[in-house]
Amino acid sequence: MFPQQITKEEVNLLPLQKYEGKVVVITDREKLKEAIVEIRQEQAVGFDTETKPAFKKGVWHHISLLQIASSQKVYLFRLNHTEFTQEIADLFASPAIQKVGISIRDDLKQLQKLAEKYHISFQPDNILELNDVAKELGVQHAGVRNLTAIFLQFRVSKSQQTSNWENPHLTEKQIRYAATDAWVCLEIYHRLAYQGYI
Repeated sequence: MFPQQITKEEVNLLPLQKYEGKVVVITDREKLKEAIVEIRQEQAVGFDTETKPAFKKGVWHHISLLQIASSQKVYLFRLNHTEFTQEIADLFASPAIQKVGISIRDDLKQLQKLAEKYHISFQPDNILELNDVAKELGVQHAGVRNLTAIFLQFRVSKSQQTSNWENPHLTEKQIRYAATDAWVCLEIYHRLAYQGYI
């Protein structure tokens, strides 16, 4: 079993962890196509997005980064370099692959805007919101940090959240932060599936 609620203090007492596995940063279309072919072999993937922060009212940016965690590695698609492509839209539309995330309503909305910018039809299918699963299990706290603490018993850093995701080169800290956010979604999914909750 797992706790149905957790305090900020309890989260802060947990050991800090990040994704230590292989990360592939993708900035060109050919590599993007190759990565999508690999991802299509999976039954479930974790995903998340990052956007360059806008500190002025009325200013907003398109998604800069799409992170997809597979069983072997995490792919970081720099959409400000590759643009949003049909291959990405087709992956999200595939009923054969479960796409798992946390607080993903805005992510999907922003991906939709990006698809519209490039005149691509975006109709996601087989998407699982882990906040909804947690809610059904009586868990009172949503979000990546809390759900990771409750289901995986470690904490993740959010220190890079408001960094510039359109930097010419992502820092190692940004890469690990972004990869971790997608990876924990897949890890929570596997934990819940193993325990029979999904």
